[in-house]
Amino acid sequence: MKLIKSKQFWIITTVMLSLGYVVSCTKRDQIIIPGGADATVSTTTLVSVKTATAPTIDGTVEGLWKNAPALDITPTVPDPGNGLFTGYNGQTYPAKLQSMYDDQYIYFLAQWSDPTKSVYVATWYFDPVKQLWAQEPTSKTFDSNGNVTRDGFGEDKFAMLFNIDNSTPKFISQTCYASCHIFQPYTNFAVSPPVVVSNANEGNHYTNGASEKIDMWWCHLSRDVIFNQMDDVYQDWAGGPSITNLTGGSGNGRHVDDLIVNGTSATWPYGPTYTTALPQGALSNKQSLKLDGTGSKVTVPMWIYPDASNYYYVLAADTLAGGKAVKITGVSSTGVLTYAGGTIDPNSGTDYQRTGDPVFGGDGPKCFPSYIASPLIGGRADITASALYTGSGWIVEYKRKLKTADVLKQDVDFSSLQDQPFGFALWNKSNNQHGIQPYLLLTFKK
Repeated sequence: MKLIKSKQFWIITTVMLSLGYVVSCTKRDQIIIPGGADATVSTTTLVSVKTATAPTIDGTVEGLWKNAPALDITPTVPDPGNGLFTGYNGQTYPAKLQSMYDDQYIYFLAQWSDPTKSVYVATWYFDPVKQLWAQEPTSKTFDSNGNVTRDGFGEDKFAMLFNIDNSTPKFISQTCYASCHIFQPYTNFAVSPPVVVSNANEGNHYTNGASEKIDMWWCHLSRDVIFNQMDDVYQDWAGGPSITNLTGGSGNGRHVDDLIVNGTSATWPYGPTYTTALPQGALSNKQSLKLDGTGSKVTVPMWIYPDASNYYYVLAADTLAGGKAVKITGVSSTGVLTYAGGTIDPNSGTDYQRTGDPVFGGDGPKCFPSYIASPLIGGRADITASALYTGSGWIVEYKRKLKTADVLKQDVDFSSLQDQPFGFALWNKSNNQHGIQPYLLLTFKK
C-alpha cells in the first residue's frame, strides 16, 4: 500500500466518500471513512461508545457505526535491526478503527485500503526445471544487490495487543513494544566454544517477568474468518532471560489460549514446557514422500481437491472419511502425483506452475493451498469476526465478551470499563514484516 501524501487528494476523497455514505450506509463495495455528526477522529485514542443495538458481525458497515468516533492510525513498518524487515521498512498502512460496547460485548470495526486481496499463502507450485514441488515465499525475496527476486505470498492480517490485568508494567508506556521485536543477541551453545550471535531471524514475543502476560488478538484473513473467528492467543515470559537470552529463536512466549506451563524441559537450558493444544486453526498441508516410492524424500502437498481451481485452503472436515479432499500417496521423479483414483501430471500446461512475470507473476489456477483449515476451539475461539474484501480494501467486524470465561489470566478483562492501552499491527501480503502502531488507548464513554 502506498501512502498518498497529497492534501488535495484526501480532501476530495473524503468529500466523495461522505456523499457515498449518505446514499447508502451499508454499501459493500468500498471502504467507508467513518464519522457522524457526533463522531470525532483521533490518532491516539479509541473511544468505545455504549450502544443499545448490537451490530451484526457480517462485514457490513451499519448506520449505527456512524455514532462511534474513529481512530485514524498509520501502522508503519519499523526497522528493528538485523535486516529483518528489509524491503518493507517505512511502508505505511493507513487504517480506521471504531468501537462500541453493551452490557455483554465489546465490538470493533477495522477498515483499511488494500489494492490486493492476499489470501493465497505459500502456495504449492511445480517447478518444471527442477522437477520438484515447492512453496512460494511468505514475503519478498531478494538477491545480494537488494533486488526483488520473487514477490511474497503471505497473507493480509492484523493484530491487537492488550495488557492483562496491568501485569506488564512496560506495556503502560511502551504498549506492543513491551514485547515485540526484542531481537536481543543470544549465546549459541550449539557450537564450541559458544559464541554470542545477533538474533537476525526471530523477533519473538516474550514479557519480562513470570507474572506478566499480554493478550494478543490475531485476525488471519485467509483462514480464521472462514469460520467467523479471530485467533485469541497470549504472551508470557517464556522462562525469562536465563532462557530467552541463551536460546534465541526457541524462547518464544507466544502461546494459544488454554495452554499452561506443565513442567521444565529435561534438556539444557531447562526452559518451561507447556501443555499441548488439540488440532485446530491452520494445519500444515505438507508431507514427505519418496520419489517413485524408493528414491530420496521430497516434500509435497498432503491433501487436495482434484481438478479444483482457485482455492486457498482445504477444510479439515473434507479430509475425514467420505470427505471431498483426497490424500496424495505418491510422487514420481517427474513430479506426477498419485492419489486413490487418479494422478496429476503438472508438466502438461501451466495449471500447477508459476505464471506470468517471474518476479511478480502469480501461480496457475490449480496450484495447491499450503494449509488445512479447521475451527478454533476453547479459549482460543473467544472472538467472533467477519471480514469482507471490497475490491479496494478490507472491512472487518469483530466482537468479544467484555469478560470471558477465562480463569488462567490469558484474556484482558474489559468489564470494569477502565482505560486500556493497546497496540495495533497490520500485515500486507507478508507473514512476517508488518506495520506497527504503538501507544494507543482504548477508553469507554459511559
